[in-house]
Amino acid sequence: MGGVVALTGATGFIGSAIARKLVKEGWRVRALIRAPLRRVRLEGISIQWVHGTLENIEHLDSLVGDADAVVHCAAAIRGITDADFYPANVEAVSRLAQIAALRSPAPRFLLISSLAAREPNLSAYAASKRMGEIALSQMAGGFAWTVLRPPAVYGPGDRALLPLFRLMGHGIAPLLGRNDARFSLLYVEDLAEAVIKWLVSESRERRVFELDDGHPRGYSWCQVAETFERLRGKPAFRFHVSELPMNVAAKLNQIAASLIGYAPMFTPGKVREIRHPDWVCDNSMFCQAANWTPRVCLEEGLRATLGFMASGVAGRQTLQDGRIRDRK
Repeated sequence: MGGVVALTGATGFIGSAIARKLVKEGWRVRALIRAPLRRVRLEGISIQWVHGTLENIEHLDSLVGDADAVVHCAAAIRGITDADFYPANVEAVSRLAQIAALRSPAPRFLLISSLAAREPNLSAYAASKRMGEIALSQMAGGFAWTVLRPPAVYGPGDRALLPLFRLMGHGIAPLLGRNDARFSLLYVEDLAEAVIKWLVSESRERRVFELDDGHPRGYSWCQVAETFERLRGKPAFRFHVSELPMNVAAKLNQIAASLIGYAPMFTPGKVREIRHPDWVCDNSMFCQAANWTPRVCLEEGLRATLGFMASGVAGRQTLQDGRIRDRK
């Protein structure tokens, strides 16, 4: 039986995968939750719920309690300005780290950040993730902390990549990045396993690690399209999308969001992230430090995400429209 893990973001796409994995591996999970209805992803899972918010110090104090480790997964991923991201991605990290630092003994602290933090000038989101990492290092004092920077994470329950993947699954493959762009990907269960390996390793390294699925030099947009073609058993209609129409669509979405009052995902900053030529990771340092090895290749991960099932014809695949659960 493992110890107690204080977890934020447990009701989200990534956080719920981590919570399920922790419980399966014998860890006791104490998770922060704003509203009871949000725990539908984790029905039937043995979790101690702490009702509260990231803004309330008393709630966070109850969450940390006597935990052996803190895994901070909660984050703001939608918005336009710095003010949309700063409270959740920077202030909450600092607040939680300060509470953990006052414990004796202090719990180990794992921050699930983002590869976007590597390029903070691209967007308000990327800048907030980098500032969150800095806030952790400044507030940690003497306790052990680690930051994981995953690339784009996908899997059953994801919403961010689901529209694009569904389109490609039906044979329409827009190539959104530059021709020379390369990027890494990571299946959500491999990320959850990385958290388990970090806990078991008892690593005391105070540093940032990148994660990916181990595919050499990441992927190009054409390679992703080719993977879908293998799954479908027939060619897809590929076409390049230039930067101009993406920027126009993102700007219109941002204006609509400002007028109607919703937090957008697709913004000019997100376009800059998508168009960045190098999102390739190197996971070798974390593999060595935590004895972690990613297991799910892209083809297998897409099959699980979208419900591709082998048809009766050898070498061909058909797309089954399974119900996909919501992301956080």
